[in-house]
Amino acid sequence: MEFTVEQVAALLNGKVEGDGSAIVNRLDKIQEGMPGGISFLSNEKYENFIYSTQASAVIVSENFQPKKSINTTLIRVKDAYTGFTQILEAYVQFTKSNKSGVEAPSFFDQSSSIGEGHYLGAFSYVGKNCVIGNHCKIFPNVYIGDNVRIGDNCIIHPGVKIMSDSIIGSFCEIHPNAVVGSDGFGFAPQADGTYKAIPQVGNVIIEDFVSIGSNTTIDCATMGSTLIKKGAKIDNLVQIAHNVIIGENTVIASQAGVSGSTEIGKNCVIAGKAGIVGHLKIADFTTIGANTGISKSVEKSNQTLFGYMGMDLKGFLKAYAIFKNLPLLQDRLRELEKKQ
Repeated sequence: MEFTVEQVAALLNGKVEGDGSAIVNRLDKIQEGMPGGISFLSNEKYENFIYSTQASAVIVSENFQPKKSINTTLIRVKDAYTGFTQILEAYVQFTKSNKSGVEAPSFFDQSSSIGEGHYLGAFSYVGKNCVIGNHCKIFPNVYIGDNVRIGDNCIIHPGVKIMSDSIIGSFCEIHPNAVVGSDGFGFAPQADGTYKAIPQVGNVIIEDFVSIGSNTTIDCATMGSTLIKKGAKIDNLVQIAHNVIIGENTVIASQAGVSGSTEIGKNCVIAGKAGIVGHLKIADFTTIGANTGISKSVEKSNQTLFGYMGMDLKGFLKAYAIFKNLPLLQDRLRELEKKQ
């Protein structure tokens, strides 16, 4: 597919600086841009590449001011990263196969229903009393248990398991091999030192516009619901335990874990390998750094926490500065001891 730079700019409500008639047919990294490609610049660390790239066009933010001459055509938009995301979305719509219908073999219980424009891949399984909305794509080897509800325009990738009684909103995407509604980790210690499994009779509710990454597990509630609110984005290899609540537009990066009954507010950012113990409340707009451990509730919003015990960022940096200087301080202490 080929488009002129002017056509791309029109899609983005952008302004062209240079040759609007230039043809683009490919998406390129700015450092690897070649004729026919379109790139973007949003991170100033890559600015030097815009002066040497051979891409036919580069999307930049409207406030970008070049430090020297540029040989490529610019498309100025309000935000370059958002603009390029729009291009990627359009590219996916144009290039991905628009699968529809039902492939064999697959199983769809007669008591269940599915809306128009659907796709059921080979070896998919849909249990009893399920309701699936319009324009949903269910890829091969997906398992959907009994009494599941799925809204419109959802994409369920290969190997996903959605256990019974789960509820999923509209415009959700669940990536390969994720599990929604597996049993929560609940065991009662016994007098003889063994553990007795506690039945997990709740469910999982995922609201609209949620993305669930590959191999992520969201446990069902012991009672009630584990809740992932509207717009949340969860990366690959994340563990969400029973009765957890994830707030609106919160993002969680890979290998993070949230223990049971913890409530995370809206618009939080949880970086990779962060760990949060159970029964806590995390305030809105909290940022938790990579490898950070949170052992108590965060009551004040708009904080950035970092470190093994989740210290305030400024406090952690001060403590870490002292920690780095411990060998020097030890040497000085020894010198003082010698002088006594």
